[in-house]
Amino acid sequence: MEDFQSWGRVPRAEQKIEWFDWTHDLFRINNGEKILPHGLGRSYGDSCLNDNQKIVVTQRLNRFISFDSNLGILRCEAGTTLAQILEFSLARGWFIPVTPGTKFVTIGGAIANDVHGKNHHRAGTFGRHVRCFELLRSDGSRTLCSLTQNSDLFNATIAGLGLTGLITWAEIQLRRIDSPAIDVESIKFSNLDEFLELSASSDAGFEHTVSWLDCVSSGTAFGRGIFMRGNHAKASSNDSKLLRAKPLIGVPFNLPSFVLNPLSIKLFNAAYYHRLTQKVTKQRVGYNPFFYPLDGVLNWNRIYGKRGFFQFQCVVPVDSSSNSPIKKILKTIVDSGQGSFLAVIKNFGSITSPGMMSFPRAGTTLALDFGNRGQSTRDLFNRLDSLVSDAGGAMYPAKDALMPGASFRRYYPKWQEFVKFIDPNFSSSFWRRVVG
Repeated sequence: MEDFQSWGRVPRAEQKIEWFDWTHDLFRINNGEKILPHGLGRSYGDSCLNDNQKIVVTQRLNRFISFDSNLGILRCEAGTTLAQILEFSLARGWFIPVTPGTKFVTIGGAIANDVHGKNHHRAGTFGRHVRCFELLRSDGSRTLCSLTQNSDLFNATIAGLGLTGLITWAEIQLRRIDSPAIDVESIKFSNLDEFLELSASSDAGFEHTVSWLDCVSSGTAFGRGIFMRGNHAKASSNDSKLLRAKPLIGVPFNLPSFVLNPLSIKLFNAAYYHRLTQKVTKQRVGYNPFFYPLDGVLNWNRIYGKRGFFQFQCVVPVDSSSNSPIKKILKTIVDSGQGSFLAVIKNFGSITSPGMMSFPRAGTTLALDFGNRGQSTRDLFNRLDSLVSDAGGAMYPAKDALMPGASFRRYYPKWQEFVKFIDPNFSSSFWRRVVG
């Protein structure tokens, strides 16, 4: 057994590790143990862990199989990362159709968690752009899955948390672009009502929208933030300057717990909000700082110290009333004094995913980190979970380490139908926690 941790570094797991390639078969690897496919481990909670069992690491499945340069159709092995795809596709005028906030994610992981990005209102989730994949089950069977072939298994595997089998390769539809640069407008907003107005007015004209939110300030500063909206730019001779690799910043060790305290977090939030001296700022930026700002900080999860952190991400119905769910949730966070500097808010669109267990749905989604303060943080999450549940919302399994099983089953009413597609020799710490 080896000691293992997710990106949030809590909880930890003792599990066996098997590196998978084409010389292996899952029947032999299983050997009476429950197994779980594992990419780069960027899930924040325990959906990528399999405590006291075995994970099957797919990073060696990282080859490109085929690419149609006219149609932008890419087939690659499931351990290929978004970073590798971008390095290949950008020079050919193609971009990933939907991308999360890090490019250090495998294709298999992107499908298993049905990741979303800043363009959900236009493009939906990653799963909508998957044309087909091969699924390897523990009995040795290999099944081609698509919307027209074995569609039930296709729908269960997208957002299926790696429980339906191991994806060996996948075919995805890329998006044509003129330039990897992004034309961005940054707009300061004073409260959540203004955020909702900006979001509604931006969807038609901007492919990508997202906001940073001050999650510690109260009074007249409650709910303030910076709304960012952007489109892929037209080609320009200056774009190459924006794409030059910048030196990476690293966090070489766990920061002491006193570094992140209510005062330092409050000062950071205030400084970040006031860094824009104008109401509206327009600029052209490279794709990295726009889509992947934290990828420029190696091991940024060490900022929270050796105790790690929990991430909270919910979605609740859009509501502009004074007693709306998102305002209740934010007020609870502010009153707790446990907010952080990494808070993101966005409105999802109404485009549905083929994924049976997919998280994104029409509404306002809020995501932020909380340093692990033990029971006080767990108590806060219980209060937040109650608010999300009362609002008819949902929590994101890929970001979760604390969701009660009863809540999961309420958020994902198709879970019993999904169970039929789980490979009998697959499991995870998350699944055992929320379903048993």
